[in-house]
Amino acid sequence: QVQLVESGGRLVQAGDSLRLSCAASGRTFYHIAWFRQAPKKEREFVAAISWFGGSTYYGDFAKGRFTISRDNAKNTMYLQMNGLRPEDTAVYYCAADRSIDSLRGSGGPATSWGQGTQVTVSS
Repeated sequence: QVQLVESGGRLVQAGDSLRLSCAASGRTFYHIAWFRQAPKKEREFVAAISWFGGSTYYGDFAKGRFTISRDNAKNTMYLQMNGLRPEDTAVYYCAADRSIDSLRGSGGPATSWGQGTQVTVSS
């Protein structure tokens, strides 16, 4: 099992940039993903990165604006978000799984989740 703690969420203005962090502890040989959930909406896949960082995947809305990365030496993963829009307002969750396919979907029974960090983008 891996424990995940997100940080970095806050109130920003439209057009701003923000970097979220996800610190992992415990067993760390996992692929990592970011999801988000806005009020009254389904949880949505944002991006995923393989254990060695060689493969990355993005939701359509994230392509060209968001970048997922990881520093395995620090057991920390990041989500760099540029050109933020009000519709990016959501709670952002970090997730870990040994199956990248599970993460590219909506997570699976073996997926570990963080507690989430709130990102609010004002217009």
